[in-house]
Amino acid sequence: MKENVLDVLMYLFETYVETEEDPEPDQHELRLELSHAGFGDAEIERALEWLDGLTDHQESLNYGNLSAHATRIYNDFEHARLDASCRGYITYLEQTGILSPPQRELLVDRLLALETADIDVEQIKWVVLMVLFSQPGQEQAYARMEDLVFEESPDSVH
Repeated sequence: MKENVLDVLMYLFETYVETEEDPEPDQHELRLELSHAGFGDAEIERALEWLDGLTDHQESLNYGNLSAHATRIYNDFEHARLDASCRGYITYLEQTGILSPPQRELLVDRLLALETADIDVEQIKWVVLMVLFSQPGQEQAYARMEDLVFEESPDSVH
């Protein structure tokens, strides 16, 4: 079974987003559950580190004075990892008000932290859900993004 970090994250997200029993299981419990679900130790470790980075980076990233009217210029590394469709979709999410400039920066950071060879729009949708879910007061943006994830056909053009 060849799984990547995003597969582990999506499994966790789908498993725990709707449950209210134990909102924050400990890492040992998560490791056991993920192992029983068939995920490898390396992917589990990287996924848990990714989740730690999600919460750590929300507090530590310095966004400066981000304006809603500014244009995001991607550096060479970001440009290589995020193709034109990915960058366009991120811009679309920002223009429609689903993402704020700081959330966009957190999204780009977490996408690059996936360390996958190729990032696509479907992966971006799931990471956006995780970013929005992790932030208080984002219920409306989360609901709008959830609609895009579950109702939009993969052949849609933005």
